[in-house]
Amino acid sequence: MSDSGSAVRRFVEWQARLSRRFDQLLPALYSVDGNYEFRTGYALSLLRTHSSPVLYDVGGGKNPYLTAAIKQQLNATVVGLDISQRELDLAPANAYDSVVCADLMSYSGKQDADFVICQTLLEHVRDVPQAFVALAGMLKPGGMLLVFVPSRNAIFARLNLLLPEGLKRRVLFSIFPQTRRDQGFPSYYDHCTPAAFEQIARDNGLTVIDRRLYYCSMYFSFFAPLHIVWRIWIVLFKVLDRSAAAETFAMALTKPAGVHAVQSWPPK
Repeated sequence: MSDSGSAVRRFVEWQARLSRRFDQLLPALYSVDGNYEFRTGYALSLLRTHSSPVLYDVGGGKNPYLTAAIKQQLNATVVGLDISQRELDLAPANAYDSVVCADLMSYSGKQDADFVICQTLLEHVRDVPQAFVALAGMLKPGGMLLVFVPSRNAIFARLNLLLPEGLKRRVLFSIFPQTRRDQGFPSYYDHCTPAAFEQIARDNGLTVIDRRLYYCSMYFSFFAPLHIVWRIWIVLFKVLDRSAAAETFAMALTKPAGVHAVQSWPPK
């Protein structure tokens, strides 16, 4: 790394420390990392309620949700579904018991899944209502869909929609080089709000059994003054509308036992 690059990295790390110190002044809920909680606690606790589950990991690609050890503990059968065969091929050995390379927009499920997990994928889908048709179609009656997604209302999402793709990737990778492996895909945030997801779920015969709202992301931590202004805005926004103010959110949805098919979109 060049001297100038090292200087930038040191500056960003210093600013990130200042940003974290400011966050310590806020109530604890503003520091909960939604994605981390979803991966390590929320979704996993629900999976443990089922013996030998059949799990569809949608969009996991080279980063499957379950580690080999946890997969073995759960005695889970995992189907990896991704639009990219290359991503599936890069997954750790034995991560998936079978794989499906398919576009979610045109995939017809077999209604054989106890669980479908979909994390940080739907913001990259152009037509989220149609994606829900496919996701619901994977679930057997009584099955559960677990999703985690950034909200369209988040400031970083709005900026993501406005900036050209090439510029976004250069800025992201220069400030947060650790994201180069897993981020940088085009984002659309179609219908990506808690309220919109709840409506689409109902339209597809799914019932929301739990919803978690998170108010933390670190996109602006590279410059503490900007991070502080953003954090103050989030606190005020939450007072006005706690659902719309969420930076990210998670949902657990179930297909009632009497539901054997899902609607097409839009509803007829």
